[in-house]
Amino acid sequence: MRFVVGITGASGSIYGLRFIEVLQKAGHEVHAVVTQSGWKVLAYECGMDKRSFSHRVTVLYDVEDIGAAIASGSFLIDGMIVVPCSMKTVGSIANAISDNLLTRAADVCLKEGRPLLIVPRETPVHAIHLENLLKLSRIGVKILPACPAFYHHPKDIADIVDMLVGKICDSLHIEHHLFERWQGGKD
Repeated sequence: MRFVVGITGASGSIYGLRFIEVLQKAGHEVHAVVTQSGWKVLAYECGMDKRSFSHRVTVLYDVEDIGAAIASGSFLIDGMIVVPCSMKTVGSIANAISDNLLTRAADVCLKEGRPLLIVPRETPVHAIHLENLLKLSRIGVKILPACPAFYHHPKDIADIVDMLVGKICDSLHIEHHLFERWQGGKD
């Protein structure tokens, strides 16, 4: 399968990196685009630069390359995931503002009826954030906030990250074994 992964300047780029790792290990093709702010957060939070990141994906596109393959509906993909997704990017996608390759690729998913999954990473949120997320949800975008769960008794940050990445995989019907699934309460 072929997926587009977008990474923006919201905190939580570790989620995007881990998701890409899971996709690659499963043999999926990963086309990635990172915003300018996304590169800053990747460097700050994960010590990741463009060179080392490019080795993790099948194709890395420049966010300003509006003529790239992923900007066209004729380039077939199985879905796009923006993880993490800043509220600026949420607003751009919700209002069809295709001012860079990431937002254009998301707009292509919408117009072609392909799966688009947004992982917003912001708190608290105000009414405009919520309205933009609702607008996207109403047109079929899957909204998966970066909210950790604890019923699987995470031992470290990696367990928390894997839980969210597993939820992303579930939403895209990608098989994984990243966390223990809930089997009901044990009284």
